[in-house]
Amino acid sequence: MPIAPPLAVLLIALLLFGLLVLVLELRHRLRPASPLLLTAGAMAVQSGAESCHIEGVITIHNPHRRMEVMVPEIVLSPTLLGSGDLSGVTLHCRIEAEHPDEATRADGYWAAYIVKGRKSTQARIQIDLQGPPGIDLATRLDTLWLELRWVNYGPFGRLWRRDGVLVPLRKPTPLQPEQAQWRQGERCQVLPVGTHLLGVLDDPEAVLERYTRALLKPGDILTIGETPLAVIQGRYHHPETVQPSTLARLLCRVFHPTSSLATACGLQSLIDVVGPARVLCAWLAGTALKLIGLKGGFYRLAGDQARLIDDITGTTPPYDQTIVLGPHQPEAFCARMASSLGVAVAVVDVNDLGRVKVLASSRGCDEALLNRALGPNPAGNANERTPLVIVRPA
Repeated sequence: MPIAPPLAVLLIALLLFGLLVLVLELRHRLRPASPLLLTAGAMAVQSGAESCHIEGVITIHNPHRRMEVMVPEIVLSPTLLGSGDLSGVTLHCRIEAEHPDEATRADGYWAAYIVKGRKSTQARIQIDLQGPPGIDLATRLDTLWLELRWVNYGPFGRLWRRDGVLVPLRKPTPLQPEQAQWRQGERCQVLPVGTHLLGVLDDPEAVLERYTRALLKPGDILTIGETPLAVIQGRYHHPETVQPSTLARLLCRVFHPTSSLATACGLQSLIDVVGPARVLCAWLAGTALKLIGLKGGFYRLAGDQARLIDDITGTTPPYDQTIVLGPHQPEAFCARMASSLGVAVAVVDVNDLGRVKVLASSRGCDEALLNRALGPNPAGNANERTPLVIVRPA
């Protein structure tokens, strides 16, 4: 029996849509990409009144089984952050290759090097700061933001990579119980806790121990913002390293201008996490739901990362130059920190509009209490540097 014309049109439309999704997925998987991973180890800081020396090691690892990738160039670009004018500070940086099968060059020249499959190499970074006479660098300097721009060269072509590492040059003294200024909330007390600027060199458990151990009591709930946790986990990247697809360039225009998905690089960052097929299907279904009065369908269907991505300017400097994803496995983080500290721990996303979202929490956490306590956004959304908040039931 012949197929009715409307049904035939529907079947053809579904077939074409399926082919479109397949093409998008194939293009996404076949786009140029390098397997190399760059990680920074601990940075030693020796600081004096007029000078400062920073030294550490970076590792470049190739997890691919057989692909060989060359690194012909690597450039350091340091930026100083502080509490005053730093224009008179002179800065000298040096990177020395410490390849496992080649001698280190005394002149500091970076010779093109091949990182073979499942192999690694290292490089030592040294940075010296010298302040002008009469200026106390120890009180004026705060943070070093070190960007590494390096070339990957292989079967995928020639790609520039750009990684940023934050090095704290001084840390605030942890708050003591007698200094704490608790804020009164609805049947609770709230205490924002300041820290240094956080980054990939920080151990999250050590951060929480340092700044909250003396303040916590049984029954408290310790919260950390989702963005600070994400940057500790290294879940940020520079827009320069994003290659927006046609899908990202087209769909980003339908989002509200204040959304982090309203730019091609912001939306492509989501596509890189969940895939183009899911983003396209979520947009189509979300648009259909909106026509019948149901809003927010895209964000529910596209997954948590659609709500958690922060585009540039959405975070504290120097991360305001990067795109920050949501944290990785926040549930496991909360369980681990709760076991270590002996109090409930939660990862939260709070904004100035009074919206509180508990991304994850440890067992026994009172989420209704968190919604009441965090509604006024005690941590702030500017440069307060209070990523931790203690909530104490009244």
